[in-house]
Amino acid sequence: MNLDRAVGVLLGAAAGDALGVPYEYGSRPLPGPGEQAHMLGGGLGGYAPGQWSDDTEMACVIAEVAAAGADLRDEAALDRVAVGFLRWYADGPADIGMQTSAVLGPLHGTDEAGAAARMRARAAELHARTGRTAGNGSLMRTAPVALAHLGDPDAIAAAAHAVSGLTHHDPQAGEACVLWCLAIDHAVRTGELDVRVGLGRVGPGWSALLDEAECATPDRFAASNGWVVAALQGAWSAVVHGGGLQTGLQAAVRGGGDTDTVAAIAGALLGAAYGGSAVPGRWRRMLHGWPGLRSRDLTRLAILAAQRGRPDRDGWPSAPTLDTYPGSSRRVVPHPDDPGVLLGAVGALRPGVADAVVSLCRLGAEEAPRAGSRRATTSRCGSSTERTRTSTWRACWPTRRPS
Repeated sequence: MNLDRAVGVLLGAAAGDALGVPYEYGSRPLPGPGEQAHMLGGGLGGYAPGQWSDDTEMACVIAEVAAAGADLRDEAALDRVAVGFLRWYADGPADIGMQTSAVLGPLHGTDEAGAAARMRARAAELHARTGRTAGNGSLMRTAPVALAHLGDPDAIAAAAHAVSGLTHHDPQAGEACVLWCLAIDHAVRTGELDVRVGLGRVGPGWSALLDEAECATPDRFAASNGWVVAALQGAWSAVVHGGGLQTGLQAAVRGGGDTDTVAAIAGALLGAAYGGSAVPGRWRRMLHGWPGLRSRDLTRLAILAAQRGRPDRDGWPSAPTLDTYPGSSRRVVPHPDDPGVLLGAVGALRPGVADAVVSLCRLGAEEAPRAGSRRATTSRCGSSTERTRTSTWRACWPTRRPS
């Protein structure tokens, strides 16, 4: 398994989400020719720069359950996801889709036992009453389902349907999630972008819909991309025409309409193919959102979900400290060209030694400065990056790579 690509699933989705937030449904003018979208915040929810929206917030609920090693087909795991959605709803999200709100609102305050069944029943009732439950709200959050069952297409398809069906009763929504999750699984395992790998598990109409997406640019679907089919088409169009992670996300945002959602959907697949290391550091340093997470936390959730909830033999990425490098030197020396930069092995990493850490090795959760402490960390292994404002920068470089 390629952990960088697994991490890219959540980082890419969150980056696309935060990049699209400022432009959602005309909140501000779309970037013109030659211009770039930026994580400016604002949008429909009045978000801070770099803050992700409901797309990633709901994905984090699923990722937290998957990171515990749960099988997302199991009713107990679905209960935990349902309760997590209700907890998110109770916290008063700044932006929430009308269909999702209509399902979650009446269930607020219910117990965990049977939560998934009650949520499905409410979604079915809404569908029977309106006939319109194929919004893009389950597709936008579906990426962690693929991470939970990498390499098992039967499990991915079943879990994608099950998690989608908690709030979106329409079969179109479930089939869109199946297609996208199987494409993410394929990309993580092979590095290839191919959304058609799942066509045998969905209805026959999807092949023509994908053809249409490939022959058009994302703006072709802007007027209706609140609908799950158009959202998937817009995202796939951006992936096909983008040529890379950054350019693909820019294409998704420039397409217009539900920009944060389409870019989040596209970002999950692009990240799966290109890896978390393809998400620029300037974006990763800005990313944050409910429930009090940053890019570093998304990295941890992605790795644990992909490894069925199991850290490696050293306890990474969850252990507070790692004993991988016993006897490593604690000595630091000033950089010859900048005495404010300290060079040293991983043994030199201790509280107070640095305002920032750049490491080629894995680090324990407490071995690096954390958000809120005016410090920053970068770890190439697992591609986690985090930064907050700081006036003094020093770096501690370990001298050897992990095995």
